[in-house]
Amino acid sequence: MDPASVFDAVSNSRRRRVILSLSRTSEAVTAGDLAVEIAAIENEIDPSQVGSDERTSVYIALTQTHLETLDAVDAVDYDDRSKTVSSADATEPLAEYIRRLQTACYIPGSEETT
Repeated sequence: MDPASVFDAVSNSRRRRVILSLSRTSEAVTAGDLAVEIAAIENEIDPSQVGSDERTSVYIALTQTHLETLDAVDAVDYDDRSKTVSSADATEPLAEYIRRLQTACYIPGSEETT
């Protein structure tokens, strides 16, 4: 893995959320399920409250940009045909790195919770 490419890939909050989400499961996840989860986080609502517009906006960004970017640096395994994504060998180490950075940079009361 090229460090510069990986740093660029994880510089986006949606991509970090994908990595963190995948680190919590051993199963493949659909882009649709990820879209609901990420839309809920971004809108600070329960996933059951995510509307079609919020879900669609995140889904399009995931499938047209973010998942391909993460796949290109081997951070995740993305199947464009089935629109499913699963962990790669680097997913958990990257998730741990993201969690450590979040902890180190945590400011109580801040709105950014990636």
